[in-house]
Amino acid sequence: MTDDQPAKNSVADRYAIIVAGGSGSRMKSDIPKQFLLLRGKPILQHTLERFLEVVPPSHIRLVLPASDRTTWLTLCEQHQFFPAIELVDGGKTRFQSVRNGLNAMPLTNGLVAVHDGVRPFVSAEIIRNSFDTAARTGSAVTCVPVKDSVRVIHPDGQSQSVDRNQYRLVQTPQTFQLDLFRQAFEATEQSFFTDCASVMEFAGFSITLIDGSYENIKITTPDDLR
Repeated sequence: MTDDQPAKNSVADRYAIIVAGGSGSRMKSDIPKQFLLLRGKPILQHTLERFLEVVPPSHIRLVLPASDRTTWLTLCEQHQFFPAIELVDGGKTRFQSVRNGLNAMPLTNGLVAVHDGVRPFVSAEIIRNSFDTAARTGSAVTCVPVKDSVRVIHPDGQSQSVDRNQYRLVQTPQTFQLDLFRQAFEATEQSFFTDCASVMEFAGFSITLIDGSYENIKITTPDDLR
């Protein structure tokens, strides 16, 4: 989906917002899913470790509910995980949480990747490709082709088969040029803002898709964790 010539962007140009505001409701757990242990470490730690391969810790903003801050700091102590990552209080919605993370960024140019805290299997290669692509085109939205057959349901209840080759399943990271991203997030929040790409599109910016991975799942349910 992208050309083979990587753009030149330095580590100093790269920033990241990691959004980790989930609860344990669909996981059927009293513990927020980002704090559940996976291979002996919190899921969120795995995610951050992947980004620390590509982005300096001082350029990462970790967005958490204010009520979860103490829990996360305690887990960091337990697992001896002490990168200099700034914590930012989350908002009531994903849009508000991302905007809080963006407002905590220095007023500089560069690139920013937004990623789900509970997608711990993202690879450093995907993260790097997202930065390289966004440097060239302004955006890089990770996605994978649809494997299953797809049907659209009409208002009258009837359904119709559609060509699955025309659809993609969207993942994160979603990476953008910072100046464009700031412009887009000046918008009033809309109900159809389901991700950062939809905010950028609403602001009139084009979206470039890049290849993700079927392993880059969002851990939401007990089956995902298994």
